[in-house]
Amino acid sequence: MSHLIEPHGGTLKELYLAEDEAAAEKRRATEYPSWDLSQRQLCDIELLLNGGFSPLEGFLTPADYDRVVDEMRLADGTLWPMPITLDVTEAFAGDISEGQRIALRDPEGVLIAVMDVEAIWRPDFRREAVGVFSTEDTAHAGVDYLLNRGNPVYVGGRVHGVTEPVHYDFGHLRSTPRQLRERFAKSGWRRVVAFQTRNPMHRAHVELTFRAAKQAEANLLIQPVVGMTKPGDVDHYSRVRCYEHVLKKYPEQTTALSLLPLAMRMGGPREAVWHAIIRKNHGCTHFIVGRDHAGPGKNSQGEEFYGPYDAQHLVEEHRDEIGITVVPFQMMVYVKERAEYAPIDEVDDTKETVLQISGTEFRRRMREGLDIPDWFGYPEVVEELRKTYPPKHLQGFALFFTGLSGSGKSTIANAVMAKLMEIGGRRVTMLDGDLVRKHLSSELGFSKEHRDLNIQRIGFVASEISKNGGVAICAPIAPYAATRRQVREMVEETGAGFIEIHVATPLEVCEARDRKGLYAKARAGVIKNFTGIDDPYEAPEAPELTLDTTDCTPDEAAQEVILKLEKAGYISLR
Repeated sequence: MSHLIEPHGGTLKELYLAEDEAAAEKRRATEYPSWDLSQRQLCDIELLLNGGFSPLEGFLTPADYDRVVDEMRLADGTLWPMPITLDVTEAFAGDISEGQRIALRDPEGVLIAVMDVEAIWRPDFRREAVGVFSTEDTAHAGVDYLLNRGNPVYVGGRVHGVTEPVHYDFGHLRSTPRQLRERFAKSGWRRVVAFQTRNPMHRAHVELTFRAAKQAEANLLIQPVVGMTKPGDVDHYSRVRCYEHVLKKYPEQTTALSLLPLAMRMGGPREAVWHAIIRKNHGCTHFIVGRDHAGPGKNSQGEEFYGPYDAQHLVEEHRDEIGITVVPFQMMVYVKERAEYAPIDEVDDTKETVLQISGTEFRRRMREGLDIPDWFGYPEVVEELRKTYPPKHLQGFALFFTGLSGSGKSTIANAVMAKLMEIGGRRVTMLDGDLVRKHLSSELGFSKEHRDLNIQRIGFVASEISKNGGVAICAPIAPYAATRRQVREMVEETGAGFIEIHVATPLEVCEARDRKGLYAKARAGVIKNFTGIDDPYEAPEAPELTLDTTDCTPDEAAQEVILKLEKAGYISLR
């Protein structure tokens, strides 16, 4: 492990072993228990190893974890707002012990690091959610990960880097903290203002960064996140192509573009402090904090999780301790009379006309193939995004039918498939519950764990079909809301559409049909954990369409689905 002290950046802790030590660990690692890192864990360990998370030297142990959750500080009092933890399964935790060394590998089995196990414990995830994100609402992506997606056990301890994670994309734009510091020093950039983004940059963003750099009398570093962002965000490949277009809008030698392999938590104010520390570690002297920085969107009641300028206030409160200057900015809006952008608080709304296009409206226009005005976006950026997100009638989508056994899901799904095949234009694939059980999940039983795994497999296949322009029709029972939400996110994060259809036929009607005699066997206790009898069905709260087949034919129900698809713009019947 090496420690570097360089101008403007403070102490940088790089955790890679020397070449001979790394070679020795590669030989010994075959004897260590081995953990395959998830995508989020891969992002975390890359920034641990290269010093982006300085002063951390590994995944948190309980003393550090508890104080970070409660006070935004490590056990020694150092400011650190975000728990960096290694979550593992109970089975893996049961096979290791404190004092042991384990191997941390990427999904292909490449040894990335070894870890000294200093602590193994089961955390209180609700306490962590409230402490870090100020909520238990699973509409918050960070909370959803803690309560529904992560593994139940934490392992803490020092890590020692063996191999740098490999990236095959945009290698010329990937720089470690040390490399960026050296680049700044070589270029004579003594003042550098960093801009964090997870979205494509349009004219408002360029104007904001121009003003920030001018205000700080600094050079500009555009450092977008290309690790994990919010589900549904534009993929980083498309975004980076857009950033490369935007970079040409700045004067030469004033602006740099570098990619950050960060797994965001969408933690609002705490996340903003975290981002500021990370940028300080990369050699930046200033950091732009805009409106609703790293905001997760709206909660289950339709309200924002954090105030629009809470992040600015928290970073400003700790700026001296971080050692970075905050450049706060309000929302930039286009003023028609001036034909230019201005901060919203500098606009006289009694005399001036503000033109705005929200993110939601921009995505709608993209989906519908509508015009994007030049004052909003650069034509080359818009064109790049149109390649990735064509109009709805050219996009793939997934139809996800859910309901009790006997509700009519499969029958309606087959009728819809026939109608879509009749219309033509896309390939259509049926992922019926029974067929998937036979061909994809034949080894699974009917425990909650196995049911969830079966639905996740369906979701994965549906996401692959729909992201490539096809139609995936899914018709499982899918009784659990959290699992259905995971499937929705799998599909939507590829840019494809997702239409949830609740076939809400009442239990007594389903039971009366009982073609296979399953309900009778469940009532008799022959079949255990049968949905609707001795295992719950969690009805969707906000499906795109609800159908009850009690008094309608399959053809009538299928026609309702077709009309819904036409209204949404996915098909045209005219």
